[in-house]
Amino acid sequence: MAAAPELREALAERLRDLGIATVTAEHPEVFTVEEMMPHVQHMKGGHSKNLFLKDKKKKGFWLVTVLHNRQINLNELAKKLGVGSGNLRFADENAMLEKLKVGQGCATPLALFCDQGDVRFVLDAGFLEGGHEKVYFHPMTNSATMGLSPDDFLKFVRSTGHDPIIVHFDEDMK
Repeated sequence: MAAAPELREALAERLRDLGIATVTAEHPEVFTVEEMMPHVQHMKGGHSKNLFLKDKKKKGFWLVTVLHNRQINLNELAKKLGVGSGNLRFADENAMLEKLKVGQGCATPLALFCDQGDVRFVLDAGFLEGGHEKVYFHPMTNSATMGLSPDDFLKFVRSTGHDPIIVHFDEDMK
């Protein structure tokens, strides 16, 4: 479920105010990376897969953004983040709507500007260290993909009050 159109416009305005240039491709609504890739494979760079998770003990929320072809073991990730193996679960859509204002299929770090400080952000180091000219995310809707430079992406994330937890999945998660 895409966010209200005014939230997509609010995102665009925020990016403009930060002086961030973007490229956007509109495409049919997609709910998985596999559905998305045929529509965006012409866009060279780091494409994302986003997981909205809940820590079952502390009831904290995590947005985990990894390269689109990355396989994630939630138990290993939970240990790495210090929440204990077996304690990370997928959060329900209502929680994502409440915290990030987007629904199923639309999880995106570009929605962090909607968060009031309840979501911790985990970012795959591959976005920053992979030599990508652009990194790509949904702009509050799963019927478009937006690209921006890795430096501009970090600038945006930090402007939302989030300091990303950078994880080297290739090394740290073995």
